[in-house]
Amino acid sequence: MSNLPNNNVTFRHNPQGQLLAYYQPIVAMESREIIGYEALGRERVDGTVRSLGPFFADSSVSVEEHVRIDRILREQAIAKLSALTEPPLLFVNLKPSWIYRYYKDTGELHTLQLLYKYGVDPRKVCIEITEDEFGESLSELTQIVELYRQAGCQIAIDDIGTGFSNFDRIARIRPNLLKIDIVLMKKSATHSGYLGVLRSFSNLAEQIGASLLLEGVETNQDLKRAIQAGARYVQGYLFSQAQADFQEKRAFTPLIEAELDAHRVLVKETRQRWERIGSGMVKQVRESGIRELLERRMPNDEEAELADEAIRLLLPRLDDSCMRVYLCRTTGIQLSANHARSDKEIWEVNLEYRYADWSWRPYFIPHLSRAAAAEAEAKISEKYADLDTHLWIRTVSIPINDELVLLTDVIDSFE
Repeated sequence: MSNLPNNNVTFRHNPQGQLLAYYQPIVAMESREIIGYEALGRERVDGTVRSLGPFFADSSVSVEEHVRIDRILREQAIAKLSALTEPPLLFVNLKPSWIYRYYKDTGELHTLQLLYKYGVDPRKVCIEITEDEFGESLSELTQIVELYRQAGCQIAIDDIGTGFSNFDRIARIRPNLLKIDIVLMKKSATHSGYLGVLRSFSNLAEQIGASLLLEGVETNQDLKRAIQAGARYVQGYLFSQAQADFQEKRAFTPLIEAELDAHRVLVKETRQRWERIGSGMVKQVRESGIRELLERRMPNDEEAELADEAIRLLLPRLDDSCMRVYLCRTTGIQLSANHARSDKEIWEVNLEYRYADWSWRPYFIPHLSRAAAAEAEAKISEKYADLDTHLWIRTVSIPINDELVLLTDVIDSFE
């Protein structure tokens, strides 16, 4: 094509350097294939290629120079896309301050102009709005970003989890993708609090109709964590560093398939393990005499006291992983006190939660309209962080009769 850019552009800050767009692959879980690439800036000097990240982070360099260099790199990437009959998705990073400033000054969006110049379908481009500080009108920024969406581009918000994360920006822009920052990804590997935050972003993505993209995947353990977090797309050195050319679509298919197979095995084993735990607890409830005690209830019996007496029949049978037991109506109203383990042998009684309403908690919903069967099955909740201890737990719930359900919070120490 006669309008292709000159790729031998020298770098003003280092006249010996050559500016180049490099491409890091992004892999989709469902296809196990490369679906796109993030365009990244590189400089080649005497045969050595290095990142332009430090240049773009240098506050002593003017915004105009940052934008000038970025536009050169962006044009290289878009021109490369135009030469392909089946181009991948191209992820292009844009700071919101750049978008806002230059659109306000010129009324133009340079990236769209490049797409039209090279005849590239805008649906093949994802605009990554970086999560840096932005002090201008969010309403106006949203309107500007909407112009990209109307043209057909996908929208991503990049670096979720950094210091400038802004939920208002996420809610207003309504991105197609949420891209999780590498720092959060790494911290989640060793800190349960960060893992909880990572999982919350997965839930957020579902609620706003977006897909989750996890970058910084460097090890098989990182990939495992990404799958557990519900990531649809992954990116990182485990697959490839940024390279000068696009790679074969199925280059990393065996790696993804192996980890997905391992995940399926883990999910199956986890389900079977908790089914055994639930079945064992049903047997313990049956053998404890709880049902018989509650069936013998006299009209003058104090309901809450009777519930506590019933629980005390079960406590000696529970193993060390059971940390809390309580009895509720099937409507969600707690009758008993909380019986919580303080150590292996001692259970403390907390009256504070008598008559609390748990019908809003996700683990309780299956019991709201369910009558007890003769041989009741246990229901096992998803893994979640306990409100009091912050331990990862699951709630095992067992119908006692048509009106009552026993709930036990069990520590989930399995990976």
